[in-house]
Amino acid sequence: MSLDPPVTGRPPGAARLPRRRSLAAAIVVLGVVLVLLLVFVTVYTNLLWFRSVGYVSVFRTEVFTKLGLFVVFGVALGAAVTINAVLAYRYRPVYPPMTVEQQSLERYRRSVDPYRRLIVVVVSVALGLLAGASAAAGWKTYLAWRNATGFGVRDPQFGLDVSFYVFDLPWWRFVVGFGFSVLLLSLLVAAVVHYVYGGVRVAAGGERTTTAARVHLSVLLGLFVALKAVSYWLDRYELAVGSGGLVTGLTYTDVHAVLPAKTILAVVSVICALMFFANAVRKLWLLPAVGVATLILTAVVIGGVYPAIVQQFQVKPSEADREAPYIARNIAATRAAYGLSAVSVSQYSASTSPGTPAQAKALRHEATTLPGVRLLDPSIVSPTFAQLQRVTGYYGFADPLAVDRYTIGGRTRDVVVGVRELDLAGLPPAQRNWTNDHTVYTHGYGFVAALAGTVQSDGQPDFVEGDIPPSGFLGAFQPRVYFGQSMTTYSIVGAPPGTPAVELDYPTKSGAGQTTTTYTGGGGVPVGSMLNRLVYALKFQDQNIVLSKRVNASSRILYNRTPEQRVAQVAPWLTLDGTAYPAVVNGQIEWIVDGYTTSNSYPYSQHVSLAAATSGPTTQSASGTTGILAGQVNYLRNSVKATVNAYTGAVTLYAWDSHDPVLRTWEKAFPGTVKPKSDIPAALMSHLRYP
Repeated sequence: MSLDPPVTGRPPGAARLPRRRSLAAAIVVLGVVLVLLLVFVTVYTNLLWFRSVGYVSVFRTEVFTKLGLFVVFGVALGAAVTINAVLAYRYRPVYPPMTVEQQSLERYRRSVDPYRRLIVVVVSVALGLLAGASAAAGWKTYLAWRNATGFGVRDPQFGLDVSFYVFDLPWWRFVVGFGFSVLLLSLLVAAVVHYVYGGVRVAAGGERTTTAARVHLSVLLGLFVALKAVSYWLDRYELAVGSGGLVTGLTYTDVHAVLPAKTILAVVSVICALMFFANAVRKLWLLPAVGVATLILTAVVIGGVYPAIVQQFQVKPSEADREAPYIARNIAATRAAYGLSAVSVSQYSASTSPGTPAQAKALRHEATTLPGVRLLDPSIVSPTFAQLQRVTGYYGFADPLAVDRYTIGGRTRDVVVGVRELDLAGLPPAQRNWTNDHTVYTHGYGFVAALAGTVQSDGQPDFVEGDIPPSGFLGAFQPRVYFGQSMTTYSIVGAPPGTPAVELDYPTKSGAGQTTTTYTGGGGVPVGSMLNRLVYALKFQDQNIVLSKRVNASSRILYNRTPEQRVAQVAPWLTLDGTAYPAVVNGQIEWIVDGYTTSNSYPYSQHVSLAAATSGPTTQSASGTTGILAGQVNYLRNSVKATVNAYTGAVTLYAWDSHDPVLRTWEKAFPGTVKPKSDIPAALMSHLRYP
């Protein structure tokens, strides 16, 4: 019997190789399909949401801007890498010298050659995708630059309009940074290809580069250094918004040492770039080497040592005198940037001299002020509201509460106000299931108000509006709250006509029954179609949206339900106050959100931390700190008042400071999204406040 293996006509393992390739290809295709599906779900559901609130133009502007930046910058970087890789390969030496180094590289060349094009395509596409994603993330910077509005104010050093620093400089900084990335990656790819194919040799002896490699690399290095000159030139303007010295903006040392140094470095960089270009024409590696050394030495001595000497020996001995003009610039710019230029400062002088007896009836004219002194602290009274006005366990109140003004008994009174919002955590565990969480317990109910300056005889709040059903001085209003500060999960509402209502309002006083309702507010996204149900099942990773019989042809899905979320979606250019407050306006509960236009690039204006600037009693609560804004700014305007209807979810933006150049810039970028101040209803105006 022969022990030889049967002859199959192909080597062992050859059949498995195509199978592995097919499996790998299938995995890649599946991965691409999944990514495309997720992108479709995200884009489509966002479109549906923006359509539901009437701000499709915002969605369209944002998406097309991101897409345009992604394509332009992604293609630019990918094309640059591809072109430089192709050029380096095309002008490779036909017969590289067979040195020991080249003999070692020959094995790599043989391994790479069959996949050369694939490697270039994969690397270029990957880098292009990263570059495109990075550019798309800067879409607001681009729109601000594209729609820039002049401030009509010039900085004292360069005489440029403030808009250059706020809108233009950030964009040009981004473009220069992108240019550095393109040139650096192109240089790296070109150098690697030249080295692998013999255009560049590291080993000693003979020519280190071929003529083609020298020209190619010299041009790229020259462009890189030339771009560095542009960067140094922009650094001059960055000094006006920098905060590394005594104050924000240029100081004495900056004007007399750093600013000239940046100019000199820009000039030296241009000369160095010309030396690299000269090396491309004639082999003069010594010239660019000297240029680079000179640039480094200049950066160290003139850019670092000289400013330190000026600071130490000219400024410090008489700092108050040297810095006085620049401190004055800083004060003037800071007042302008925060809208305080019109504020006057005067010395307060009390009229009563020490030892002078008090006059009878001297404080009588101040008596009207005393009822305005608050006895209820909105930051600590929320638990009391919950204890006395919760009514049922699945309702609760925000912490802290808010203070508002209402006319009660013919007088304007301060009142502490809150909304009875849904609190699913208050439900017994046995009642927690998908049907209850998303289709039954869908909303809060009622508005509660207590006088801020008086309490009852037993020390409890003097409620002037509350209870269920609502009763008090406000009269009839829509009490249901489908959009509020605690609404962090989605709800599915609505039912076909003639079917029983299932959305719970409140239990009857006897406890034997329940009062239910069906949502008719028109908010949310329709999910009657199978397509919409499928995409939202994928979005929320919840198959019940497709399978549940509670989801029908009349159903709507409510999400992004907090006031801050909704305003942030339709006005992504605003910085929002985190403490929205409720008010009853024309029979509706409206959430009022203060919107700020901000910048950290106003020349000479002092930078402040928003977290530190907005921290105070109204942002503190027993449960922690809320309503704190984040980030560093040196320009701030309360330019927008936004409202969110607690029942319909409708978002309305009103211009509060129509002269703000930043607001006008964003109004040009998103036309028609902000209503003029004159459109603010009188009933709403009485509830607007200084934030």
